[in-house]
Amino acid sequence: MGILELKNVYYNYRNKHQTVEVLKDVSCSFETGKIYAIIGKSGSGKSTMLSLMAGLDVPTSGQVLYEGIPTSEMDLDRYRREGVAVIYQNFRLFPLLTISENITYPMELRGFKGEPARQKAKELIRKVALPETVLDRFPAMLSGGEQQRVAIARALSMDTKLILADEPTGNLDEENSRNIIDILVSLARNDNYCVVMVTHDLSVIPRMDVVYRLSGGQLFPE
Repeated sequence: MGILELKNVYYNYRNKHQTVEVLKDVSCSFETGKIYAIIGKSGSGKSTMLSLMAGLDVPTSGQVLYEGIPTSEMDLDRYRREGVAVIYQNFRLFPLLTISENITYPMELRGFKGEPARQKAKELIRKVALPETVLDRFPAMLSGGEQQRVAIARALSMDTKLILADEPTGNLDEENSRNIIDILVSLARNDNYCVVMVTHDLSVIPRMDVVYRLSGGQLFPE
């Protein structure tokens, strides 16, 4: 059994004219030690699928299971705080916090504070190949590629083995995109994380262990 599993997931929403079926009977499993890509055209349901996996909503029917437990039966705030780390296209760093404070923020939510948290931030910033000197800077002082590395370090501070990445290279140039993919691949294969990435960048496909395509709300293995 994978760390995350979708079983016969449907997701609908209703506007003033009709009910829109976004996901239709989606089933798949995600394991630690592997990196996955979910690809598909805009409007295919990728973002909806990721939001269900991240615990931002629950399926209309079917189940999303984290370590065998349906998210619909969980405290979703706690799941988002402790179970899953999400990396975004636009980084979503706190602009008024230092890099160190950005990285330690998820630790502090779990009661891990002070110098031990600061030392952990130093370990994590090195893990994403940035110097410790960036810890006292603010996000606006860093390049986009550096900010995304910080976002990865913050995700790692959450002490979960599940990382969801929403278009993590979407705002980066080719070189920085390649570096970010290198880090995510290494986390999966060398550190036993489960990394699931939604992307439009088809150049990453050869680096993935498993690729799924969403089309018309249905999921197909590539």
